[in-house]
Order: sequence, then C-alpha cells, then structure tokens
Amino acid sequence: MDVCLIIKQRLEELGLEQRDLAAAVQVTESYISQLLTRKKAPPAVERTDLYEKMNAFLRLPKGQLSAVAETQRREELKKKLAEPPAPLFKEVRGLIIGKCVAANRSQIREIFEKQAFGELERLVTQKLLDIAKRIAKDELGNETWLRKVARLLGRTYEEMRANTLEFLDTDVFNVSPDHCTIFLGPLIDSWEIDLKTFAIQINLNRRLVSTQVMKLRYVETEAGEDVEEPGFRDFLRNPAMCGDASEDELDFLKRLRFKRSRPSALYYYRELQSLRDPLHFRESSVAPMHKRRDAEGIEKQIQLDSRKSAIQRWTRNKNETRKGNSGRPSSTRPRRPDIS
Repeated sequence: MDVCLIIKQRLEELGLEQRDLAAAVQVTESYISQLLTRKKAPPAVERTDLYEKMNAFLRLPKGQLSAVAETQRREELKKKLAEPPAPLFKEVRGLIIGKCVAANRSQIREIFEKQAFGELERLVTQKLLDIAKRIAKDELGNETWLRKVARLLGRTYEEMRANTLEFLDTDVFNVSPDHCTIFLGPLIDSWEIDLKTFAIQINLNRRLVSTQVMKLRYVETEAGEDVEEPGFRDFLRNPAMCGDASEDELDFLKRLRFKRSRPSALYYYRELQSLRDPLHFRESSVAPMHKRRDAEGIEKQIQLDSRKSAIQRWTRNKNETRKGNSGRPSSTRPRRPDIS
C-alpha cells in the first residue's frame, strides 16, 4: 500500500475527482496528477502541509497518509544511497557559478569543473539550497508573499504553492533547473566563500527577504560543547513553558552557553519572554522571531505598546514638573501677629 493508491481509492469511494482534491489543498491539478501517477515522489512529512489537508478532505484517520508516506520514502532512500551521486544539471551548475561574486568566479568554476559533483560544489549547493528552503518554508503559509513571487515569475498562486511544496521536498542531488528559476535565482543575489576557512556569505534579494545577508562559518568547539543543558531539557518537558515556542526561538535558547553556572528551566522561560519583548529591540531592527502572532499575541503586543507609551508620558511629565519647581521662587507666607 502506498500514498498514491490510498488517495485514488478514497477519491473513488467518495465520488470525487483530482481537481476537487487539488482545489481543497490549494495546488494545481497537474501536481496532483503527477503525484497519483508516481511521476512525483510523495513529499517529506516535515516539509509539507499537504497530508493534513488531504486527510481532512478525504476523511481519513489522522496521520494515516503521513505514516504511509514516511515508510515509502524510507524505502526509496535506501535505493538511492546505493547509487553514486549524479552530476548537477548544466543549468543548475551555471546558475550557482553565475551567482558567485565576480572576483572568485573563475577560480570557483575551475574547481567545480574538475569533478562531476565534487565536495566543494556539493557544499555550496547544499548551503544555498538550505537558505532558500528555509525562506520558502517560512513563507509557505504567507499568501501575500506567494502571490508576490508568483506575479514576479508570471505564475498563478496555485502553481506557486505547488512549486514551493515540490521545492521543499528536493535535496542537493535532485535540485532541478526549475527549482533554480523559481527559488535560487530570485532569492539569492550572490555568494562568496573563503577557501581557507570555508566560511560562506550569501547575499539575499532585499525585495523578497527581510534578512539581506547570511553568513555561515565553521567554528572549532570543545568536546561535549554541543550537549544540551539539563535546565533546557526540563524547559522542553514543560508544555506550560515552551508550548508556543517557535523553532527559531528554541534553536536560539539551545545555543546559549554557560561556563560555570547551570541555568534552570525558569531561566529559559524568562529568556524566551525577554526575546519576545519588543522593548528589548530597536524599532528599526527586524522584529523578534514571531512573524505571525495569533490574537493573544497581538493583544499582548498592544498591552506592551500601551505600557511603553505610559512610561514615556510619565517620564516627560515628571521632568516638566521638576523644571517648573526649580524655576519658581519660594512663597513663604508671613506669620500672623500674636494678639492674645
């Protein structure tokens, strides 16, 4: 039993067609057709929202499609690992080299062309792919962003969403020219690498991405430095403390290092609240890691803004009162004469 067969059988039982499923999960009918005819592999569970939408529309038990897809992908991966890595498409290599800064381009081209798909080419391609996929995953639920990129590329919203799901499911050995045209080309302006330290700097398209520069470095660490703090593990075990924390926030907290003291779970909770407090960030800087707040988050934001305004008014009034008192002469009334 595989994903395609389950979906086909369920569509037949419910008297539905591929276009009905495509409309329900907001992708093109062509994408569904390729998935059901096995021309396209089932996407990875952690990189897509398709299975949840399909389960709901087809009225299947929760998690059924995800479990089957995970097993199917695992079997296909075993087959791929037995095969030697194939070289990149000529167009993909051309785009990767073309995005390299002009000063290093000739040297990089010479290194890439020595092997079909050598270590340096795999490293650079993987890092560019990781950055582009991170952006695409963050924006998958942002209809405004998807429509903006779709207009830029002359595609429909449904086509762009299908392309994004397909891109999130690719890897460095299967990246296609179409992936480059839709994602790597528009999102990445240029990149450069230090061949001594292998540090990579990636410059992003400021019209589509708020972060303009990404720097990746390899840092020497001591043995055991990547072990999680006991307090951080306790923090993760407590849903009341970490229940709504995003992946970026958890990654930030996990990377905190301490030489002597061992922080408690309460420390990480307070650090999380501090990270979200807009009073701790300059107004011109990028907002803290929660890009899309729910209604409760928006209400908290309003309360924080109100508190900030109140503090500013109180400080201004206090200063004005002090200035007024310092410039006013003392008025001491003369005492009445004692007539008793």
